[in-house]
Order: sequence, then C-alpha cells, then structure tokens
Amino acid sequence: MSVDSGARPMAKRIYLVRHGKAAGQEPEAPLTEEGVRQARELVRFFEDRHIEFIVSSPYVRAVETIRPLAERLGLDIRTDHRLKERVLSSAPLDDWMTRLEETFRTPDLKFEGGESSREATERGLAVIRELAERPENAMVAVSHGGLLALLIRHYDPSFGFAEWKRMTNPDVYELEIGDGGASVRRWTL
Repeated sequence: MSVDSGARPMAKRIYLVRHGKAAGQEPEAPLTEEGVRQARELVRFFEDRHIEFIVSSPYVRAVETIRPLAERLGLDIRTDHRLKERVLSSAPLDDWMTRLEETFRTPDLKFEGGESSREATERGLAVIRELAERPENAMVAVSHGGLLALLIRHYDPSFGFAEWKRMTNPDVYELEIGDGGASVRRWTL
C-alpha cells in the first residue's frame, strides 16, 4: 500500500535581475557609485529568498551587481555569455530607438551585425531552460535590459517596448516555473 502525501514538487523561482547603474555600455563598464549602492541593496532584497545558485552575464557591470550577494551567501558566480546584452546592430543607428521598437513588433527583423528579437530570446531561453532543470529551487540570473525584456515578453506577451522603456537599474523580476506553466512578476527595490 502506498500513501500519497499530496506533496507537489516545489516551483522553481528564477529571479531575473537587470544590472545596477553603470559607467557605460561596453562590456568592461563598471558600476557607478550609485550602482555599487544598488548592489548592496540587492543583498537585503534577497536575504530571505534562499538563493542557491547565481549565473550572470560576463559583462563587468552584471557581475559587480551580484557579487555582494554571492559573497554574503558564499556562492560562486557562474558567468554565461548567453546572458550578455542583445546586439541590435554592429553599425551605428541614428534612430536606434525607433529601430528597437520595430523589433518588438517584428521578431525576425535583423539589422547589420545584430541579432533579431527571436534569436536573442532563444539564446536567453536556453539559459532559463537549463536553470529550470537544475536541482536548486531559487536562483538568480543577472543580465541586461534588452535581453531581459525579451525573456519577460516570452512569458508575458503584454510586455513590450513601452515596458522596456520603463525598466530601471536594477530591476528584479521573479519567474516562477511550475507544473501549471510560468508566471512573471516585478519586484520594486
């Protein structure tokens, strides 16, 4: 005779974090003084969330954003190039904001040397899928506004260009993945 305890597998919580304020857009750009303060605030935010695993874009501003939490929890920061920022174009675009907005409406639109929204989304989703298969239940993934907006849009199609424009540094979104699917909610620090 077997007894069903009624226990359901615990949902995975993946906190999607946009890096803190940075001194620039290049991969080596560090956090500003304000960004360093924001990184310390994230430690307080995550204190009671039982984080067990951290993965980050390799960009300096992303790693610096999560380093204080990793040190507090005694966790390593795994870097994953698939969490780097989405490249809209390798050529300068004077009207880049208009072009970016177009990519939210046309997922396969691609500019010189860049990646389409669909390509960037798939790159980021590969990381999310791997995290969902890990044994840990609470994880943090640190990335950048452009890529995070596309990932959030995958789970919440109402998240578009206007929502991307309202994103702040840092921003935290909780992605909960369970038997019933996935949901996303925004946390305010």
